[in-house]
Amino acid sequence: MKQDMNSHSLNNAALKRYFDIFVPQSTCNLQCDYCYAAKQHTALAEIKPLAYSLPHIRQALSCERLGGTCLLNLCGSGETLLAPYIVDLTRELLEEGHYVMLVTNGLPSRPIKELTEHIPLELRKHLIFKISFHFMELKSQGLLDKYFANIDLIRRSGISFTVELTPSDDQIPYIDEIKEVCLKNLGALCHISVAREESKPGIPILSALSREEYIKVWGQFDSPLFDFKMRIFGEPRKEFCYNGLWGGCINLATGSISQCYRLRPVRFFDNPSSPFDFCPVGKCETAHCYNGHSWLTLGMIPDLVTPTYLEMRDRVTADGRHWVGEEMRKFLSQKLADNNGQLTARAKRRILIKNRININNAAHSLKRLVSGLIRRW
Repeated sequence: MKQDMNSHSLNNAALKRYFDIFVPQSTCNLQCDYCYAAKQHTALAEIKPLAYSLPHIRQALSCERLGGTCLLNLCGSGETLLAPYIVDLTRELLEEGHYVMLVTNGLPSRPIKELTEHIPLELRKHLIFKISFHFMELKSQGLLDKYFANIDLIRRSGISFTVELTPSDDQIPYIDEIKEVCLKNLGALCHISVAREESKPGIPILSALSREEYIKVWGQFDSPLFDFKMRIFGEPRKEFCYNGLWGGCINLATGSISQCYRLRPVRFFDNPSSPFDFCPVGKCETAHCYNGHSWLTLGMIPDLVTPTYLEMRDRVTADGRHWVGEEMRKFLSQKLADNNGQLTARAKRRILIKNRININNAAHSLKRLVSGLIRRW
């Protein structure tokens, strides 16, 4: 769409858009009870090849096509680093000029070693590992030493990292031990996420505790990530959302893009050199922005006052070291509105009308398709 806005000039360190990119990789080396994708995980699960070549993907995600430097989050439904192409894909995106986040459980040593040793330092400064801390699984399998050795390798390479634990009720008796292990090996407490039940209406918290008890138990880690996620959890967003215009969800398995989770995808990789018509979602129909720690802190809703995304990820150790490096800290401190003009009230109304028409048309097409299948049957 043609944006009814004033544009700001961009430079190489200006955050233009944020994309959550699904990597078609469902194999996992852990089996965590609280994992919403656990049913897909088997040691023998097929690792599907990418539908497009890496040069094709890079062209589709070029800075020119996306309007500037973007923050790209690479995550599979299984362990992301088990995808055999992940190192090469990461390097392609870094060389293109983007900043890249890799979601991992921190265990696949070979790809971690390749990323820390075979990527030039200047590119490593634009990479951050988002490392899940699956304490119970690591402890039961005797993998804690390997886990922290890989994190130390990441830290020494100059790559940024952050560590977060997904809380579950069975970990509560081990909280003191978790704290001790984190302070010893990370120099700071891990961040705390929020587990959710994807299959239930409203996407509630996955816990037998009341909300108040949950906050009391897990709030003792003093994690800004946990604090913000609990602040917005269960709270529907009524403001105008720029997701779809300032970012979106990309699926490398289908070659599609959507304005946000569970919204209608459209083809994105078929013509990688052609401009793309980015359009904001405007009104959110989801029960709540359960991943608002990224979408909202990066500023998809400019009217909403939030911490920065950096605050969701960084920690400062007792000796003054940051988990997140200086260049990445500057980049993650930005808001999308810093480098994108906002729509006028008139343009927002047009978008809302257009989106309603598209939703109605899609529903009508689906109804006709179902009716046709019933008649044939």
